[in-house]
Amino acid sequence: MRRLWRLFALLAGLWLTAVSAAAHEVRPAYLQIDQTGPADYAVLWKQPTMGDVAIHLVPHLSNGWLEAPTADAYVADGFMIRRWQIHAAGGTPGSALDGKTVSVEGLSDTITDVFVRIRLKDGHDLEAVLKPEAPAYLIQPQARAPSAALAFVWLGVQHILSGPDHLLFVLGLLLIVRDRAMLLKTVSAFTVAHSLTLAAATFGLVHMSTPLLNALIALSILFVAPEAIRARRGGTSLTIRHPWVVAFAFGLLHGLGFANGLVTLGLDESGLVRALLAFNVGVEVGQLLFIGLVFALIRALRLMAVPWPKGAALAPGYLIGGLGAMWTLQYAAVVFGAA
Repeated sequence: MRRLWRLFALLAGLWLTAVSAAAHEVRPAYLQIDQTGPADYAVLWKQPTMGDVAIHLVPHLSNGWLEAPTADAYVADGFMIRRWQIHAAGGTPGSALDGKTVSVEGLSDTITDVFVRIRLKDGHDLEAVLKPEAPAYLIQPQARAPSAALAFVWLGVQHILSGPDHLLFVLGLLLIVRDRAMLLKTVSAFTVAHSLTLAAATFGLVHMSTPLLNALIALSILFVAPEAIRARRGGTSLTIRHPWVVAFAFGLLHGLGFANGLVTLGLDESGLVRALLAFNVGVEVGQLLFIGLVFALIRALRLMAVPWPKGAALAPGYLIGGLGAMWTLQYAAVVFGAA
């Protein structure tokens, strides 16, 4: 345990200088193209906003459809939404899109993904995920369409690894847990809990306002910090004796946070089920990668004699608590209308 605390004292400061000091929310943008008639198409574009500000993302089709004026444009539920009604006379179903390229201007300058879904009258359904490093997609209705499942797995991995909020909670649990058997039980409880609420929220069975949810997730981080310090000092509490209980209880909240990016995509039930399963697998993979990295580094430290200043062992707990308190106050201010 002493090596564990020392490791986190070193890594926490380095890691937190490289990430944004705010709880994160990964929400992909969404482009849907539906063929509604022999020569008619409906196009929907949804991109996330931060308050009233939207990042610079502009969808394009190489046939010029999206350069036309929109039929509708508005902001709702944290997304900017634009719609087009397109009439493309002539050709067979889907031929107006065959060989055309979808691209998103500005995507390469963001950390956002774009989920693309195309549904044609001849039964072809195409799915793809555009990424900052690959912001274009060639539409080939007759070709075998690659599954977007792996993209949603990767989105889940990114979600848990790209921001400090969920990882700091897991980190706090690692500092509290005293043996590997209890660690397995604790991680399993967290997994079960967030999987339940991820599914429930994705299918609309549970709903919570985003500011309140973010405040409660921040509060969960603040909660584990003093428990971690107490455990380091040899104290005990219900959390220290039964950390899996806390992991399950707060895992329910974190599952709601994981669901935010999927709920707003507007997928139909079959698409939502596939996205949910793949995304959840990605979250678990990311979580296990983080835990595996921690223990790999602990193993590496055992081979090195590194001097540590007095009190360094308590630094991770105080750091987690400080950030948890800051985020709790920020989101509480939003909830109560002070910001």
